[in-house]
Amino acid sequence: MKELGKLFDRIIQRVNINLRELEFDAHPLINKLVPKDQMTKFYAFYGITPHHPLNLVFKHANLSGSYFLGKVRVTNSLLYKSDIRGDELKKNGDLFQYQDFNIPVDRDEEIDIEDCFLIKTLVHNYSHDPETLETFFIQNSVSTHYANIHGSPTDGSFLGPFSTVDLTTVQDCVIGAFSYVQAGEVSHLNVEPGTVWVRKQDDFNFMYRYPLGDLNNYIYFAAGSPPQGVFMDFVEDRKEAFQRVFSVVNIDSPVNIPSSTSLDRFAVIKPKTKIGENVLVAQRAFLQNSTLGKGANAQENCYIINSHLQGNNVTAHGAKIIEADMGTNVFVGFNSFLRGRPDARLSIGKDSIVMPHTIIDVRRSLSVPAGHLVWGLVRNQEELTANSMSLSEFAKIKSRFCKGSMLFEGSGNSFVTAFQERIHHILEANGAFYDGKSKRGHAQRNQNISFNTIQPYPEGDKEGMYPTIIIQP
Repeated sequence: MKELGKLFDRIIQRVNINLRELEFDAHPLINKLVPKDQMTKFYAFYGITPHHPLNLVFKHANLSGSYFLGKVRVTNSLLYKSDIRGDELKKNGDLFQYQDFNIPVDRDEEIDIEDCFLIKTLVHNYSHDPETLETFFIQNSVSTHYANIHGSPTDGSFLGPFSTVDLTTVQDCVIGAFSYVQAGEVSHLNVEPGTVWVRKQDDFNFMYRYPLGDLNNYIYFAAGSPPQGVFMDFVEDRKEAFQRVFSVVNIDSPVNIPSSTSLDRFAVIKPKTKIGENVLVAQRAFLQNSTLGKGANAQENCYIINSHLQGNNVTAHGAKIIEADMGTNVFVGFNSFLRGRPDARLSIGKDSIVMPHTIIDVRRSLSVPAGHLVWGLVRNQEELTANSMSLSEFAKIKSRFCKGSMLFEGSGNSFVTAFQERIHHILEANGAFYDGKSKRGHAQRNQNISFNTIQPYPEGDKEGMYPTIIIQP
């Protein structure tokens, strides 16, 4: 494993050089976080479909347990059980709209990962940086457990567990555990754990920060130990269910699904689950005793347990819904954790928006009215009152507004409209509106994927390293 160790040292040095102004040292946090023998246990796999350009290049890398789709290049990197999903990359001939510019795309976009260590990380969407139209780059960076890099070119940064960078170019930043950043462009920032930040330049700015004492119960990460807390316990308790789907070559679908629905071969589906038309269930999703109505979706690392989703529900990457009833058109943002109890159900009314990285964890029944915006930590009715607002009232905000630990500046109407338009786009991209002839999306295009596996050197100095591999049509 000599080469594996040298590559690890190279990556950490590059990250630390980029973060020297923040006086941040990644080594104590990452050293031994993934034992080297784990990096040799699992095969990597990639998908082939007629709907996505194919160009995979792997050079001097470990890809243990990771998944690839589309055009992806990985160089001098360690990827452990990560999902690199290139099914929304821009294509040659597309027009990219940025402010008043319509910029032509001259070649198919590619995800380019170099000098990185990604641990159980999702990479998805496409570069929203007009300066890097055809390259969605991630370089000189470390990303830890269940982080999301979503449409966010990233350089010289460290992402804590369950963090998300979304539609944002990130340079030389530390993104704390369970922080969500959608801010267009950020550099040389140390974002504290539990920060939820949504900004559109000269239009609006939403900011919320979790009380650290409460957040530590859900996710805590410090040097010398792996991430700990409710989130990690929840995932670890269900880890065994995924071992079967990854250990067999052929597996029968555990439920009957409509012809317009996509159920990924690497998802876990437990008994008493019902899946409607135009539904997308992505890899590493977990469904148990739940109903997903027409047009709903469960994206990567989502868990939906003992719950009912009426339809056109977006359950974004990493979100968890337990013992809950969701009305139509409910959006649950990235890595949110929504948990009722068998004798204390959680109900969320139609057309509501649960902000990314929201925690609703109740022991008494709780209902969120229809058409509401919810954020932050909610454990009872009092906290729901403090951390929610009707969308119609929020849209009336015109300047500075504070409620509890949330600060908002700018146009509430622009904020609400931006979220609603994005939710519509997500449903459209996922194929929720497919009518049998037109408006195809991921739920229809991802139905027939051929999966192929690749494996590393089994022993010697290069043990765990993958040979240079180029996969093209």
